[in-house]
Amino acid sequence: MWWRLTGGGFSRGKGAGNRAAFRRIVGKGPPPGLLAYVDGAPVGWCALAPRADYPRLEHSRVLKPIDDRPVWSVTCFFVARPHRGAGVTVRLLRAAADHARKHGARILEGYPTDTHGRRSADVWVYTGLLPAFEKAGFREAARRSRSRPIMRRRLSGRS
Repeated sequence: MWWRLTGGGFSRGKGAGNRAAFRRIVGKGPPPGLLAYVDGAPVGWCALAPRADYPRLEHSRVLKPIDDRPVWSVTCFFVARPHRGAGVTVRLLRAAADHARKHGARILEGYPTDTHGRRSADVWVYTGLLPAFEKAGFREAARRSRSRPIMRRRLSGRS
């Protein structure tokens, strides 16, 4: 819910309120993200939706829109610890591109962390890491911060 609310809205709903709001989004549809499975068990998640569904992006100095083209955004990931480093994020990004394309998107955007090759605590890289986006076919479209590029992948009209 971090990306779907303003700072004040997120703080007011912290905990149970934000969980209930997310359940309403899930119940109303379309799905607010994708799950990754290994042997039938969920091991990863990525959030994605049209950028307009994420008002916090609009108000970010670093992540504000770079143009007026409509895009879908991938805003965060979770990968279970035993599956980190195994390519789950790359597979989620490729699936996100397919999902967004099937829903009419022509551009998919993400906001990974560029650690410049240094190890970073997992809690700080919930938006993904730059190499995963590059492996999934994204290219840097803008950078207003040393550590936070805006990555884009163009999506063809084919499924």
